Amino acid sequence: MKREHLSSRLGFILITAACSIGLGNVWRFPYITGKYGGASFVLLYAVFLVILGLPIVVMEFAVGRASQRSVAMSFDLLEPKGTKWHWYKYMAIIGNYLLMMFYTVISGWLIWYFVKMAKGDFEGLSSEQVSGVFGELLDSPLIMVVCTMAAIAIAVFVCAQGIQKGVERVTKVMMVFLFSLLVVLAVKAILLPGAAEGLRYYLLPDFGAMMENGLAESIFAAMGQAFFTLSIGIGALSVFGSRIDKSSSLTENALYMGALDTLVAFLSGLIIFPACFSFGVEPDSGPNLLFITMPNTGSAV
Repeated sequence: MKREHLSSRLGFILITAACSIGLGNVWRFPYITGKYGGASFVLLYAVFLVILGLPIVVMEFAVGRASQRSVAMSFDLLEPKGTKWHWYKYMAIIGNYLLMMFYTVISGWLIWYFVKMAKGDFEGLSSEQVSGVFGELLDSPLIMVVCTMAAIAIAVFVCAQGIQKGVERVTKVMMVFLFSLLVVLAVKAILLPGAAEGLRYYLLPDFGAMMENGLAESIFAAMGQAFFTLSIGIGALSVFGSRIDKSSSLTENALYMGALDTLVAFLSGLIIFPACFSFGVEPDSGPNLLFITMPNTGSAV
């Protein structure tokens, strides 16, 4: 059976960007940045993104395109005789399963928040009350299970339609909506009262704040975020590399993907940190930072 390829180069760029763009940018990047000192951490993260992240993206694309297989079989096909590169596939498969379990839970939270925001449940709530809503979610295992199953069902339905008619088509539409929504929310957040302090925190480096957490820990966190946000190290990108035409430049595609990924992370910071200082939320609030600030930003007049 012939392996289905993506219909266009734009589709490849958007679908690989969509693989890396998501919770790592919108949810994790802001709270990790807040934890490790703001703009100084962003600079450190950008360095690792360029010197480590993008080269690995190109390598994963190359493995997929050369083998025309997923990570489960690519190293069996490409490895030199007598080597044990195929052992890596077991770690990669386990990594993808763990990532999927992690992502589906957080995606379920986002579905639940989407429904509540559409119903207007956050209208008129203070920052403390919004934080309490997130606590109620964590205290409701049944709601989290239902939302997680909904996220899985949506993903299975899209994937069942195939690469071009399902994943690629949906990705193109959702990426347009994502960028449009981020731009609108970023403008709204920047215009909030007290947003200037948040912009200074996010855009003007203060290495003293980063040093408070320890330089070694900050470096490790920046490196981890660069790997996490690009979805590298588990062979996920090699799947898309196996579905691109051999005449396409892998390096150029990796640069486009990295640029889109970084842009989404940057826009997410422009939303979260002005909102933090406007609504009196501590930027180092941890994993619930998005769920505290975003409802306030969305409902602010």
